[in-house]
Amino acid sequence: MPEMTVTWHHLVLAELSKLRTLPLVVLAAVGTVLLGAAIAVALAASELEASAGANEAVLASVPFAQLGIILLGVLPAAHEYAGAQFRTSLTAVPNRGAFLAAKSIAALLFTTATAVLTGAAGLLAATVTRAAMGNSVSGGDVGPWALYGAVLYLSLIGLLAHAVALLVRHLVPALVTMLALVLIASPLVAAATEHARWLPDRAGSLLYIPDADPVLSAGSGALVLLGWTLVTGIAATVRLITRDA
Repeated sequence: MPEMTVTWHHLVLAELSKLRTLPLVVLAAVGTVLLGAAIAVALAASELEASAGANEAVLASVPFAQLGIILLGVLPAAHEYAGAQFRTSLTAVPNRGAFLAAKSIAALLFTTATAVLTGAAGLLAATVTRAAMGNSVSGGDVGPWALYGAVLYLSLIGLLAHAVALLVRHLVPALVTMLALVLIASPLVAAATEHARWLPDRAGSLLYIPDADPVLSAGSGALVLLGWTLVTGIAATVRLITRDA
């Protein structure tokens, strides 16, 4: 009987299949979509946003939706290190680098799909809400590219959360690190110094809030966020390869 060759395609599909069977991951994805839509509806119905359109409501919901995306990025990696799952995975895929890469690609695909659904649900909900209230749907001057940038930002911040979880290997420390970054450290540093622009969430947010920083553009901001993710991912890979499971 010929030996089956395991390809990248097989590894990524196996990791995606694993994600679909994790109830917490599915709940986090569904919860993120619903949360994004609910926040978009609330903002679209707000009198404070009366002059804005559906697009602005969706963009304003991104800081809330990113909390669900962060959880979605952390859960798969943290689950891998819980119990004996990690050793089982390495038995099936002895190449640790390939295993980590396939797992990260699957996590990125999953968070990107969730980000797309969150943006689409939020836009639909905000549009229906504003139309029902008799307000302008188009509203301000925010174009569709900002919405694409918001989806890309959510995907990348989810990938960063995944890399942090791979590095620290535990759910709570990874989740606390990411939430402390976006909810506490980033606002505090921004209030103290302009150099907060180099924090991953601040730099990445330029993808959907372009021209908000005099130094970084949307493209360079995305590169800064990718740089943080790459450094964290390299550290996680080195730890995985050089230490026992």
